[in-house]
Amino acid sequence: MTYSLADLSQSVFHSLGLTNTRDPLSLGESPAQRECILLVDGLGMNAIENYSALPIINQLKLCMELSANFPSTTATSLATLGTGELPGVHGMLGYTVRVPRSGEPGRLLNALRWDERVDPVMWQRVPTLFERAVKEEISVSHVAAKRYEATGFTQAALRGASYRGANVLDELISETAQALRKERSFCYLYINDVDDSSHSDGMGSEKWHLAMKKTNDLITRLLTELPHGTRLWITADHGMVNRKDAVVIGKENDLLTDVTLLGGEPRARHIYVRNGAETEVKNRWQEFFGNKAEILTKSEAVARGYFGSVVTEDSLDRLGDVIAIPNGELVLIEPEKEKQQLAMVGHHGGITDSEVRIPLFTHIQK
Repeated sequence: MTYSLADLSQSVFHSLGLTNTRDPLSLGESPAQRECILLVDGLGMNAIENYSALPIINQLKLCMELSANFPSTTATSLATLGTGELPGVHGMLGYTVRVPRSGEPGRLLNALRWDERVDPVMWQRVPTLFERAVKEEISVSHVAAKRYEATGFTQAALRGASYRGANVLDELISETAQALRKERSFCYLYINDVDDSSHSDGMGSEKWHLAMKKTNDLITRLLTELPHGTRLWITADHGMVNRKDAVVIGKENDLLTDVTLLGGEPRARHIYVRNGAETEVKNRWQEFFGNKAEILTKSEAVARGYFGSVVTEDSLDRLGDVIAIPNGELVLIEPEKEKQQLAMVGHHGGITDSEVRIPLFTHIQK
């Protein structure tokens, strides 16, 4: 059976006694009532299997592999972790999606940069596990870079925790350790160095290895400095592929015909089309790409369960009319962002093993 980040967060909060949660991972009761999830953005199983860049894992237990839900991207995965629900329920369905009823052709909401015209609590209305836990007197902390604290995304997907901004390694360690000194406590710790270096220079690059070293140093120190009895979980939001091929949508091709707006990202495109043109657009894109990409109408993607077994009306309103998912190492580039997106080496968002297979390591602090 494949488990998700929603299963992980549900089980961890269940171990702390949070009501109306489930324990799909069979974690049982938290040994010392101190639980910590470290999420390393971009650390897929392929990074661990193909490179010897994280030696500390030899001191950890690999519990299992988890699977990032589609689209395998940060905004979607962190919302899945924060709410304990799958994308079709929480509605954070990609890097950019169209805001319903925002005119024609409409405007895109960038989930990581946000838009002050959109209320994050109204956009993502599912109560987070963090805010639910606080109501039951569980101490909940969120340790991450200071710049993320006041963002719309944090309010939408991860609200409720006491935010502890930390920009350097010493701060990350000390804030996490301090957060877990309280009885019945949970800390969510997030770092994005691996993801950032993968995007800019690619997996296996010098910059990527430096990011992996920082991650290794962080985990090494956590194993010695967390309070006694803390159960540490280490996972990721997605893996990565290094780009080998690219198509600029609408450049020397007719892929923009009947398309009103392009959302998503290079490995998972939401395509919004003029009324009634879904089949025509799907067929045009499928004929162009052949077996290089999976092209689905919205209803086909929902029927395949890509967003979970439940898809709300809000989510249906936000999804692309047609969804394009490249195979292999192909990326689909927006014409107005050609230079920016082609400069990126590493990408994610799709359904390949490299993108969706993520680890779950654990360690109990003695």
